[in-house]
Amino acid sequence: MRISDRHTAAAIAAVTFAVCLWRPWTLMAQSPSTGPEPARVKYAQIGQSDLKEWLTYLASDTLQGRQIFTEGYGLAAGYIADHLRQWGVKPLGDEGTYFEAVKLRGYRVTRNSSVTVTANGQSRTFKHGDHVTFPASSGGRQTLSFDGAEFVGYGQAADFQGRDITGKLIVWTPNLAVPATLGRGGRGSVGATATTTRGAKAAIGFAPAPAPTAAEQALSQAQEALQKATEAVQQAQAQMPGRAGGAGRGGGFGRGRAVLPTADLTSVQKPDAIAPPQFTADETFFEALFAGSGTKFADISAKAVKGEPLAAVALPAKVTITIDNSFEVVSEQLTRNVVGMVEGSDPALKNTYVLFGAHLDHIGYSQTGGGGQPTPSACRARSEASQAVVTKAGKTLQNQGRRGGGRGAATATPSKPFDERDIISNGADDDGSGSVAMMGIAKAFATGPRPRRSVIFIWHAGEEAGLYGSRYSADYPVVAIESIQAQLNMDMVGRDDCNNIEGDYTNTVFVVGADRISTDLHNLIVRTNETLPRPLTLDYELNDPADPENVYTRSDHYSYAAKGIPIVFFTTGLHPDYHRVTDTVDKIVFPKMTRISQLVYEAGFSIANSERKLERDNKGPRAGLGAKAEVIRKQ
Repeated sequence: MRISDRHTAAAIAAVTFAVCLWRPWTLMAQSPSTGPEPARVKYAQIGQSDLKEWLTYLASDTLQGRQIFTEGYGLAAGYIADHLRQWGVKPLGDEGTYFEAVKLRGYRVTRNSSVTVTANGQSRTFKHGDHVTFPASSGGRQTLSFDGAEFVGYGQAADFQGRDITGKLIVWTPNLAVPATLGRGGRGSVGATATTTRGAKAAIGFAPAPAPTAAEQALSQAQEALQKATEAVQQAQAQMPGRAGGAGRGGGFGRGRAVLPTADLTSVQKPDAIAPPQFTADETFFEALFAGSGTKFADISAKAVKGEPLAAVALPAKVTITIDNSFEVVSEQLTRNVVGMVEGSDPALKNTYVLFGAHLDHIGYSQTGGGGQPTPSACRARSEASQAVVTKAGKTLQNQGRRGGGRGAATATPSKPFDERDIISNGADDDGSGSVAMMGIAKAFATGPRPRRSVIFIWHAGEEAGLYGSRYSADYPVVAIESIQAQLNMDMVGRDDCNNIEGDYTNTVFVVGADRISTDLHNLIVRTNETLPRPLTLDYELNDPADPENVYTRSDHYSYAAKGIPIVFFTTGLHPDYHRVTDTVDKIVFPKMTRISQLVYEAGFSIANSERKLERDNKGPRAGLGAKAEVIRKQ
């Protein structure tokens, strides 16, 4: 979400609000269309009392924390569907229902992938397991050839500064002086960032080949023996008619519980979809790759061990990557998204769509009586520049660089008897707030004016478990993927960032990703906000690629961005109650949440009501700490 520092001189047209007598919740407002002539629309007004009523149920103990694959999540999905039915929203799920089955499948993967390196007059092919490791999730069959590769050091933001790696093979090494850690969310890597957001065609990371310890060798032998024993049990069960599955004579307690086969890959996505290759390799491979470059990889590795700066190196080697994996389904779990649509008014444009999304699930409850209490480390981690701003303002940093505090293990209150402990993580803000905000938006579209294009609402399952619902929906879309104009996502929009301890965020909403794929989308969000009776403060700090929270890849919008769909993510940030039993309804700032819901509704309406498509200029993020909410001027 990068924007220029130049402020638009054009004034936004005045907004006229007039109460509509036949529909008291409707007001007149001007739509900031992306086209040349804004159309006047009688926008519906989202009700604060509605949001509070719905969230009081969704974040109640009755739903037991809405964890995926539980009764509580099923109750939440049914609650949403019942309201969509009442409002006349069209079901867009399976067999005429509001439910889209999400299939979490386990696959046994046979990896025949390889890479051939030709350098310094010598050619060598490395197969999986022979100094190179291809992940089980390498995707479908393909062969890519490169006339060279670019070594990009540690692959940090500074290493890519001013470099165009579009369509190239990039090679990198981790900083070996720093322990390998994942930030909060744990999603993304140098290779993923390079291929997904910077346009690289493939990525190879260095992974030293450690000598196996005696314990590791023993574990490997034990695992192999266990695998053989499991297969023997399954074969024996299959040869015993009438007893397999616990049916038949003498089926006592414990019989009928299936032994799940070992899966190499568990995913909701298409395992054989074509994807940019990303894999790791050891010293032997990298020495072959660097041959003829004038730089020895041993020298690079020695510097990496000390954490010293690494210079970029152009590698003249010819590299051919062959992805050849096969997949066999061995297990399946089922959950479901909730999906509904309000059809557009234009006979032609109604076959194009604007998607709204939020995740309905949360993290459930503690079976052992634990209940995580508020902690400062659950506030967001900040970049060094951001920390300096907080300190300069005389505020106290709450997360002292300790990432992942909000996902720490829940702790019980030992002084209380088990039955008196709070063990349910209600998730009022995460993401009950986004879920009910979208209910308000769905009601507004269903009972108010209709735009030209159709609008679709998806309450995603399993975001907390790994973006299950959105990844499935992006790979198996309910409408043609090319007909989707944009996706607007909300996750945690009901509070003030870190309870305003580190600054004043009472009027702030963070906007992430709107400018990365479409400058038009960013501009439209800014213009829509300016037409509101009380504009919000749009903050772009979390859109910075170097931000340690990396929220661009951490919620459901990312599944659609990976398909090239313009997205925008709205959030009010993290707080001490993040993933704690104290994330409750009484702490939600409903007036602010209602204003954010109205902004998202009107912005989505403008996209859906315009004859003009959002331009996908793919200029990437252009905003970060200190960026102003200015409209980007096209060059």
